[in-house]
Amino acid sequence: MSQFDYDLFVIGAGSGGVRASRVAAAFGARVAVAEHYRVGGTCVIRGCVPKKLLVYASHFHEDFEDAAGYGWTLTEPSFSWPLLIASKNKEIGRLEGIYAKLLDGSKVTVLRERAVIADAHAVMVGTRRITAENILIATGGWPFLPNIPGIEHCMTSNEAFELAVQPRRIVVVGGGYIAVEFAGIFKGLGSEVTLSYRRDQILRGFDNDVRHHLSQEIRKKGILIELESSIRAVEKMPDGTLRAKLERVQDERLIDCDAVMYATGRLPATKNLGLEAAGVKLDGEGGVIVDEYGRSSVPSIFAVGDVTNRIALTPVAIREGQAVATTLFGGGAPVSVDHRDVPSAVFSQPPIGTVGLTETEAVEICGEAEIYKTDFRPMKATLSGRDERTMMKLVVDAKSQRVLGVHMVGGDAPEIIQGIGVAVKAGLTKQQFDATVGIHPTAAEELVTMREKRLVGRSAG
Repeated sequence: MSQFDYDLFVIGAGSGGVRASRVAAAFGARVAVAEHYRVGGTCVIRGCVPKKLLVYASHFHEDFEDAAGYGWTLTEPSFSWPLLIASKNKEIGRLEGIYAKLLDGSKVTVLRERAVIADAHAVMVGTRRITAENILIATGGWPFLPNIPGIEHCMTSNEAFELAVQPRRIVVVGGGYIAVEFAGIFKGLGSEVTLSYRRDQILRGFDNDVRHHLSQEIRKKGILIELESSIRAVEKMPDGTLRAKLERVQDERLIDCDAVMYATGRLPATKNLGLEAAGVKLDGEGGVIVDEYGRSSVPSIFAVGDVTNRIALTPVAIREGQAVATTLFGGGAPVSVDHRDVPSAVFSQPPIGTVGLTETEAVEICGEAEIYKTDFRPMKATLSGRDERTMMKLVVDAKSQRVLGVHMVGGDAPEIIQGIGVAVKAGLTKQQFDATVGIHPTAAEELVTMREKRLVGRSAG
């Protein structure tokens, strides 16, 4: 008989925590998971899923316009924000129910309360002390808000999903994927959008050609991008609207708007969890420091997902959760997760799909790289008359000819990159790409027909 109440106690019922719980239970472990909000976590409740639904909704504005070029005559369309949010909430509720059923079907005990670490083998859930041989932290991340005057009048993506009224004018602060995605959502649904970012270009960390191409495309759609700018204060006016003080390199200006949304990053949700007192080491942003198997500095405490401050993507958290459960209860060798060449997408408009190294990273690692790039008008735009261009790029190791990175901005980029991610992960060469017959007429065929190259790196001069 075990001396512990459970073999595994999970704090957080998001994607990583749910997967770890179910896999561990399938191995025969006694598992409990504590969740103080809603089952499903950031992705299902206030992240990837509702965001993608809103992205779909925002596309219809251009789709209706484009239809005219294809012979369709439409009456003037109308849009209802409350109806969209109600439909979104219904779907999120359905998915939450599925997650709950999966846990119940796996015989995982679900505690709808907040849990706090008491020591290496115990948690406090309310006034109850519950013991566990192993504890898994899967609490995800939380939006960061700066300390500026009037920040209490601003919102994050969390609140944006629940707005009762669509803002007619909105300022989105930030330049990462959440910022550009929501800028596209609100613009597509008819809001006037200003995007303020403190650096010289959006999407820091992405390939530079991707960054510049998307910046040009979203400007075409009417989004005002204020680079090298910061919001220094937000004031609520007597009529309920907001006034944001925007500081730029050359001057300052005031922006009257109906909402200010901050998308300036997310931090690991580790505050007041009792981790430090239990001896768990955290990084400078509060992320749990773990080894390749998800184990923290306390051998019985593990962590997966955004709370570890590594790659903040749902599929990564799921893989990490499964790996921890398999390592602990699978009966075999420890299982780690390979964090290299993880494909990702930005559901901007147009969207981005990317996998592997950027051009800059490839030069730093390999010394020399071959770059293949194409920029073209997609076929759909020929009859619609829309001024939109697609960009694709291959980054190739000049010596081995291995394709190190693939980047795309354009329609269906996330769907295309999922398949290309397999090729990059498998280490395919440019010659193998060249030997693959394209599917015509598609945008994706460009990925296997690019032949013109430029050399970058040590011998590029």
